Amino acid sequence: MRSIWTIVFAGVALTVVAAQPVFSQNAFTPDQVKFGPAPPSVPAGAQLAVLEGDPSAESGDYTVRIKMPDGYKIPPHWHPNRENVTVLSGTIKVGMGDKFDAASMMSFGQGSFAYLDPSMHHYAMAQGETVIQIHGASPFKINYIDPADDPSQTHAMLNK
Repeated sequence: MRSIWTIVFAGVALTVVAAQPVFSQNAFTPDQVKFGPAPPSVPAGAQLAVLEGDPSAESGDYTVRIKMPDGYKIPPHWHPNRENVTVLSGTIKVGMGDKFDAASMMSFGQGSFAYLDPSMHHYAMAQGETVIQIHGASPFKINYIDPADDPSQTHAMLNK
């Protein structure tokens, strides 16, 4: 009787092992996440890693990580699609509205999560080196309240 259960258990174990997905292309350990320069639509100084999808595509899902140095600021802006943010390390301070007001910002430390619905006007600042993960539906766009705050416009003017 014991040998029958051993054979059954071994068969189940092999089936479970064989059914395990291979994560070589769709899962990352922290040391495999490669950060590079952030796009021109984000103020200089941040680094970006695309984990999934294409944030600039017309449709589809995306997941990115943004690494920001201490004191890094993102001026007041809004997004046309919902933005889902998880704080992986450090602290992100967030304020709501059309004017950057450090005194009214709320702090969100490691493990915090927030979502911002389309068209919510907000701004942010890193307190200490901070890494956030953002996921949502493409395209990911930043619309600055004050067009003068848009670094991609400044970059475009410098290259003319």
